[in-house]
Amino acid sequence: MLISLTVGKVDAGVAVLLTQDKRLIEFPSILLPPNISSGSIVDITVSRNFISEQKSQSAFLALQESIYSSFGESEPLPPILRCKNATQTSVVLEWDPIELATADCISLSLFRNGQKAGNIPRPTSMRTTKISGLAVDTEYTFHLVLRTSAGTFSSEKVVVKTHKMTDLSGITVTPGILPAQLRDSLTKAVERIGAKLADTVRIDTTHFVTTEGRGIAWEKAVEMNIPVVRPEWVEGCERGGRIVGVRQYYLDADPRQRQIAEQQATSQQQKPAEQKARESPLPSPGPEQTNGSQAVPPTPPAKDVPREEEESSDDSEGDEDAEEEKSAVQEEQKVRVEDRELQKVAIHPAPEEKETEKQEEKEKEVTEEDGSGTVTPGQSSFQDVAL
Repeated sequence: MLISLTVGKVDAGVAVLLTQDKRLIEFPSILLPPNISSGSIVDITVSRNFISEQKSQSAFLALQESIYSSFGESEPLPPILRCKNATQTSVVLEWDPIELATADCISLSLFRNGQKAGNIPRPTSMRTTKISGLAVDTEYTFHLVLRTSAGTFSSEKVVVKTHKMTDLSGITVTPGILPAQLRDSLTKAVERIGAKLADTVRIDTTHFVTTEGRGIAWEKAVEMNIPVVRPEWVEGCERGGRIVGVRQYYLDADPRQRQIAEQQATSQQQKPAEQKARESPLPSPGPEQTNGSQAVPPTPPAKDVPREEEESSDDSEGDEDAEEEKSAVQEEQKVRVEDRELQKVAIHPAPEEKETEKQEEKEKEVTEEDGSGTVTPGQSSFQDVAL
């Protein structure tokens, strides 16, 4: 297709071309022939290039295919979580290596009972984690959430129940520096209580048993905050039938504290037996148990007193109390009467002088007749005294 255009204006980068119907077209001046000026007429041939279109289309499809094969055929897989070990207060979880395909890992989070417990450091290389501080004999639910550039993927939920105090199957013991004989006895004791024995310090190691605080394994146990105890701790667990505290069994612990703890444990074990013995009825001794001595007959139970006798006894006691109260009241009344009479005597005015002179003369006559200065009894009375 041939098109004739008139050059209207030529600039450094763009030339203005005019069509026959007076339309303006901006055209790159670098594509025009040299020495073009305003008013020049140029012919432009326009055609479609099918060969180039096919080449471009095939190149685009090849690019899409390579992108899909690199990033679209495989995608990240959800993590596979499982429980490795559980104790009374801790749980050790592990999972398979994370499959990211061509995606990038953003984070790997652990959830406990539906709530986020924290992020896993170095998720591409780390495959285990330990959760401590759990409650005894309690059920927990854990799952992992993987966030990648290709999306978010969650693992299946794992239900774990912590052990009871009497369940020692979750204990994992790693022996340290021990004599050969003591190591053998430790191995047998661990088998008897149902625990596990590990040759090296691992993430699921619960106790490090040794008699000397030195060595590479001891340093690793201290670094991982694993309790370092003496072999007597295993014996204490076996003797008590349950997991015991480690405070008295540390390497630098006082042996006296250990003895006190053992005595307390034995006393606690004896208490239930004593209670059972008290609750259980004692059998009556037979003739062979008395060893020839006469059997003491049991004391008969006290007979119930009839209600009438009880009521009569109560009535008699009540009558006696009432009589005592009456006598006490009468005595008080007598005392009050005497007090009143004394008060009357003290308050009453003195007799007249004449009467007192007559009484004195009578007394003198009596004394003269008797010949003594004393008054004989019976000659004077209280009636002669004027009140």
